[in-house]
Amino acid sequence: MQRIVTIERFIIEREHEIPGATGEFSKLLTDIALAAKIVWREVSKAGLVDIIGSTGKVNVSGDVVQKLDEFANEIFINVMQKGGHLCVMASEESKGLIEIPEELAKGKYVLVFDPLDGSSNIDVNVSIGSIFGIFRRVTKSGGGTEEDVLQPGRNLVAAGYVVYGSSTILVYTTGNGVHGFTLDPSIGEFLLSHENIRIPKKGDIYSVNEGYYERWDENMKKFINYLKAEDKATGRPYKLRYVGTLVADFHRTLLYGGIFMYPGDSKNPEGKLRLIYEAAPLAYVVEKAGGRASNGFQNILDIKPTSLHQRTPLFIGSEEDVKLAEKFLQGRAED
Repeated sequence: MQRIVTIERFIIEREHEIPGATGEFSKLLTDIALAAKIVWREVSKAGLVDIIGSTGKVNVSGDVVQKLDEFANEIFINVMQKGGHLCVMASEESKGLIEIPEELAKGKYVLVFDPLDGSSNIDVNVSIGSIFGIFRRVTKSGGGTEEDVLQPGRNLVAAGYVVYGSSTILVYTTGNGVHGFTLDPSIGEFLLSHENIRIPKKGDIYSVNEGYYERWDENMKKFINYLKAEDKATGRPYKLRYVGTLVADFHRTLLYGGIFMYPGDSKNPEGKLRLIYEAAPLAYVVEKAGGRASNGFQNILDIKPTSLHQRTPLFIGSEEDVKLAEKFLQGRAED
């Protein structure tokens, strides 16, 4: 009989492997799993209750706020602030820091998150997701500050994401292996389904919104043309797959290999993805699975953010594919 392992049990078992572990970090991860279950419950009702469509508002990043964006943001805040494990939070949907109420206990960790990635796809029943990252605080005590949030991804102690799709899967890493857990709705538990995920060194799939081709610089265009050219010796042409939800495209890339790209262009030179809430957590996950993430010139994990909603181009996936993208983008590739 197959051994059934819940995410809570898995987290506790791993905690016992760490000398001096207090359990605080494990409880924090368990709270994130709970928040994901609550968001999943509401996402699964989309179309049956009044939670789809736009709120008519625009967030700090300039995106139209969907009703589910607001709901998911509130769920993550309400669940996470009461555990006593965090000193501060920051969200893609919130303009400034999310402070822990004065009357609640403060902890030694910092949570950054995108509560609902790809929410505009909910109306057409396409996969959406959540992304999170956890830092240790830099300040000594009390409520957290921007200094605690504006850390390079290299300082993350955990990161992960949730995909709400044909099944709901939570993938996370604490730096020692990347593991996936699929939600069993009949018992309301995330069960271990993908242990020790490793991304292939090289793939044959590329993922990018090619509708923006004319806005790209010549090096980016050359790279895409290279991937589409016929050459059996190098495994080309690559296959194009693009969902339009970062989490869904990344999850496929993590399992099958290849490269996901959201480059800068003439309209958005720094791209549209957020360094803190999207790029850095996923870069941490992919690196711990044997992959690589870059802005084309620098490893994403080495970039120290200077503002809460800083954007970055993103090239993420199999190590060889991302390194090849960097060669093209830096003008070092042969035609």
